[in-house]
Amino acid sequence: MIDFRPIGYVIGNLVAMLGITMVLPFLVDLAEGRGQAWVFAQSGAITFIFGILLALACSNGAREGLTIQQTFLLTTGVWVALPLFGALPFVFGATHASFVDAFFESVSGMTTTGSTVFSGLDTLPKGLLLWRGLLQWLGGIGIIVVAMVFLPQLRVGGMQIFRAEAFDTMGKILPQATAISFQISVIYVGITMACAMAYLGVGMNTFDATVHALTTVSTGGFSNYDASFAMFSGNAEYIASFFMILAALPFVRYVQMVNGNSFAIFRDSQVHAFFILIFVLIVVTTFSLLSQFPHHWEQAMREALFNIVSILSGTGYASVDYMKWGGFLIGLFFFIGLIGGCAGSTACSVKIFRYQIMIESIRVQLKKIRSPHGVFIPHFQGKAISDSVMNAVMAFFVIFFVSLGVLAILLGLTGLDFITAVSGAATAIANIGPGLGDEIGPAGNFSGLNDTAKWLLIVGMLVGRLEILAVFTLFTVRFWRA
Repeated sequence: MIDFRPIGYVIGNLVAMLGITMVLPFLVDLAEGRGQAWVFAQSGAITFIFGILLALACSNGAREGLTIQQTFLLTTGVWVALPLFGALPFVFGATHASFVDAFFESVSGMTTTGSTVFSGLDTLPKGLLLWRGLLQWLGGIGIIVVAMVFLPQLRVGGMQIFRAEAFDTMGKILPQATAISFQISVIYVGITMACAMAYLGVGMNTFDATVHALTTVSTGGFSNYDASFAMFSGNAEYIASFFMILAALPFVRYVQMVNGNSFAIFRDSQVHAFFILIFVLIVVTTFSLLSQFPHHWEQAMREALFNIVSILSGTGYASVDYMKWGGFLIGLFFFIGLIGGCAGSTACSVKIFRYQIMIESIRVQLKKIRSPHGVFIPHFQGKAISDSVMNAVMAFFVIFFVSLGVLAILLGLTGLDFITAVSGAATAIANIGPGLGDEIGPAGNFSGLNDTAKWLLIVGMLVGRLEILAVFTLFTVRFWRA
């Protein structure tokens, strides 16, 4: 029998902390003077009181360490409970959203997907805009900690290959998970502050610089404007691209660099592959734009850089409507969204390392076909890949694409057209942000979808952000019997 008290204790404390966080948008709304401060006073009080009561009710079961069953339930429960309370300001506030819309926006924020059901963002109270940014920022750091501390121990989708990387090797960084989490948090805050200062330096006002720093470093993609990043151009796009790339790199390498291993990040094969991929994609996209449209080379390169990095990292900003770029680039954008950034970053989707392991597996299999009696061992970052890691990665690929297909079919059954259903499924499972087509593409939003489609996308966003296998394990009989 699973003891739910430790799970409730942790979730209760996190919910209470979320309620305290609502003080920030409360103060912003109070200063703006549009009569919306009560929204966060009410939402914050409800959230804080519920969290405290839950933590107190479960405190007699709190203890150090969790069983693997409790860890699975905790990682999933947190990502359901926090968006549930994070949706309250959207229900009570100026958006007057229905529950499904409010929960969709909150889940999209917390999972750093960046899909939105709200229009008229330009006129919303600043407190709500800040809250959207804070949800993404909190979700971004949350998934880093989950990825580096919990998922390797759960042996989810090959993530266990980073367990030794996080706690033992490449510079012998701090051995305790809590110490690593603290240092990651400090680095995350530092990068966010640097991003905000850089935005201020290229002409953004203080509020826009703050919110966009929160959603850039979290690779979330929520903007304060319906036009997204098209409101800014030139140097702001270069700044955003730089920090989106920083956020898509493994944060554990930053910790190692801080602790004396100055070249840790440059020795990571994930990072090498990530930069090579960005370079190739930018070159292809730039020449494609120059051949089709009357672009100046700098404009073509800048638009290619920004939008490629935005989709690849899963941020989801859009500086132009790339649906007008032609079938080749539209198809390219769809597939690069299914790649993602590095493991242990705020980026989402499949992740670079899984493709590297898959390619290495294919390479070894081809060698075995040519030389049946040879002994060939797949390697990743100079180390042999165990069968358990290989099996987990292959299982992840199968379940990822099967889930994407099933979700697309279910969305199609709700009445969505083929492009909207398929791209909507991909953007949810991979936590990318915008889809394709006129309705949910870079120039649209998700407000016009029916409620059934929105609920399906909510499930898809949660499943995708928790690396799929961690959620599906909960639906096995053996898990509950263990």
